[in-house]
Amino acid sequence: MAQFIKIYPENPNEKEIAKVVKTLRDGGLVIYPTDTVYGLGCDITNTKALERIAKIKGIKLEKANFSFICSDLSNISDYIKQIDTPTFKILKRALPGPYTFILPGNNSLPKEFKNKTTVGIRVPDNSIALEIVRQLGNPIVSTSIHDEDEVIEYTTDPELIFEKWQNLVDLVIDGGYGDNHASTIIDLSDGEPIVVREGKGSLDIL
Repeated sequence: MAQFIKIYPENPNEKEIAKVVKTLRDGGLVIYPTDTVYGLGCDITNTKALERIAKIKGIKLEKANFSFICSDLSNISDYIKQIDTPTFKILKRALPGPYTFILPGNNSLPKEFKNKTTVGIRVPDNSIALEIVRQLGNPIVSTSIHDEDEVIEYTTDPELIFEKWQNLVDLVIDGGYGDNHASTIIDLSDGEPIVVREGKGSLDIL
């Protein structure tokens, strides 16, 4: 059964963050808060953990469109090709924030993603998520926690999330109620920004 730990976003407890990081390094799956909906994530460098998430989602790993949760813009540049100035300006305006940007991937992508020409990148405006990535030292591969209920698309209550996911993951963070609006997805892989999904993030950044 998963651990259930409370972390306060105003001042994330170092000890609790270290527990989460250890779980990720050991190949565990973690449910954590972002600035939008709760996410299910694992260490980008751990193949077994990536396969577990794909299995939970019922998809083949090589077909999965997971996001990479990064801590800042320099973290992003490890996995994407050189971007032009207009693209960089959009990223700088928007991040950290409730956006997923689709960008051209480079050769440093983990082998599981080598067949992908683009990757979805997130830098959420949430101190818990950012602190986990900083301490881990590399991105978390992530996917949103959907609800089975067609009306509620996303579960926002961490205790309900724990109830449902406790036997599928290794750790659930209670970082307070989540949002029920997903991130805005913008494709920047081909020069002109294309809005793929309008979510929580405003389009004024474009």
